[in-house]
Amino acid sequence: MKFYFVYILLCVDKTYYTGMTNDLERRLSQHKSGHKKDSYKATRLPVKLLWYLQFENPKEAIAIEKQIKGWSRRKKKALIEENWQDLIEFSKNYSQYNNRI
Repeated sequence: MKFYFVYILLCVDKTYYTGMTNDLERRLSQHKSGHKKDSYKATRLPVKLLWYLQFENPKEAIAIEKQIKGWSRRKKKALIEENWQDLIEFSKNYSQYNNRI
């Protein structure tokens, strides 16, 4: 069975990079080596893996990667830290749901 991974890296400039791969170890090695000199991370090395999630379905992995890429920094940080309450609070629609309670 093939697996797919969505992951978040911390770059040296404290920015987050979100990606997806079917071989996490190989991809991390590529990121750390700066194999693409014109990539986002090339000038932000070294990078550190902070979070990842494994999937069996590539379409699900792609959808989650796209979703996370649209999140704010603080929402990504809440995910990395598994701070579920903050993850909910930092949701774009949180205020609309909060008013209904």
